[in-house]
Amino acid sequence: MRKLLPIFVYFIVATLSAQTQIINRDSEIEQMVSEITASSLEQYVRDLAGFKTRHTLSEKSDNRGILASQNYVLDHFKSFEKEAGGRLSSEIDFFTIPADNRRIPTDSQLGNVIATLKGSDSNDDRIFIIMAHIDSRALDVMNAEIDAPGANDDGSGVAAIIELVKVMSKKTYPATIKFVVVSGEEQGLKGAEYLAKKAKAENWNLVATLNNDMIGNSRSSQTDISDNTRVRIFSEGIPMAETDQMAAIRRYTNSENDSKSRQLARYMKEIGERYVDQIEVKLIYRNDRFLRGGDHTPFAREGFTAIRVCEMNENYYAQHENVREEDGIQYGDLPEFMDFEYMRKITGINLASLSYLASSPSEPQMVGIDVRRLSNTSTLRWDAPKTGIAKGYYVLIRETSDSMWTKKIYTEDNTLTIPYSKDNFFFAVQAVGENGHESMAVFPQPITR
Repeated sequence: MRKLLPIFVYFIVATLSAQTQIINRDSEIEQMVSEITASSLEQYVRDLAGFKTRHTLSEKSDNRGILASQNYVLDHFKSFEKEAGGRLSSEIDFFTIPADNRRIPTDSQLGNVIATLKGSDSNDDRIFIIMAHIDSRALDVMNAEIDAPGANDDGSGVAAIIELVKVMSKKTYPATIKFVVVSGEEQGLKGAEYLAKKAKAENWNLVATLNNDMIGNSRSSQTDISDNTRVRIFSEGIPMAETDQMAAIRRYTNSENDSKSRQLARYMKEIGERYVDQIEVKLIYRNDRFLRGGDHTPFAREGFTAIRVCEMNENYYAQHENVREEDGIQYGDLPEFMDFEYMRKITGINLASLSYLASSPSEPQMVGIDVRRLSNTSTLRWDAPKTGIAKGYYVLIRETSDSMWTKKIYTEDNTLTIPYSKDNFFFAVQAVGENGHESMAVFPQPITR
């Protein structure tokens, strides 16, 4: 049996059997992206803001506060179940958070609204999570009574989740997708932390978590720049949950820029820009912004692959502010500050990426690169994916100074020798399904024996 670093016991026999392949849009996914509408997203955002506040600790009421807004989301999820052929189920997963002497003053019941689209392949245990947070806040994070409409933070993300469930639940995917609307983000990422620990304790095969937090504003507060053609994806470099063995491999290969989360970010840039016009995905090489946090972070802490999708420009007059007008400036996170066409494009990026992830084969296994001898060529070898059928593979290539993969070589073999020096380039391997959908890329481990 082959083993990667630190012990390798196989010999690679390499043959060059690569060919070029033209990558086209999948017409079905293209159609799904076109079904996302700015008008639907706007309606969801205005409805969510209409609950006045969605503070995690707000009152229980039929028309105000977090529980009412959670029931609103759940009702939408339930309304989509009929067209899903029994594969979609929805619930509020309630749990108790103990007082923390910080932002949870007493033991409190919280809840995450979850729509689970069950995978069609009983042998495929992969799970993908796409999420946003429903809770909102004003200037005082502990004020649960004041109006906090939370249109953008994070009504925009929640609206995207609702729209994605509506469109995607009509389709069948071999892997399972969980559409999650968490609570407690503003009180310390409580809902996401609960779910991440649950996934770890129950040993979920959680492949990727896509967190959408503030995706609806296109105008900067400081410079008055308006730009709805760019969106950021944040991803960690060195994993928070890195083990000693992972650290040793990273140092040996200089793969600080090739964590699984970073591969996911690159994947979303490639697939998203393939299907959504007039938008550029900007890869931000840090886990999150300064002085802010996001619900992807608890998943990263538990060792899962997780990224954050966020608008390019931020309007700080509309973030964590009381609704008011002062010195001619309108403050507060209100729907009128939103750019719903911008939201539509970002939601499309999520749909295309998630559809590819859930319908592709799993990643190739045991991906390795032969470093046992000096050579101006590079030899890679890998095993077939654990789930799904790979009709072929892409070997990805980029120079060490490049951010994105710049070449893709298609092969139907499990070994490939290419005329690129391993000293000058980075490589990765993707599995390609019969539908042409690519798995996430796997950075090779060194074969030293």
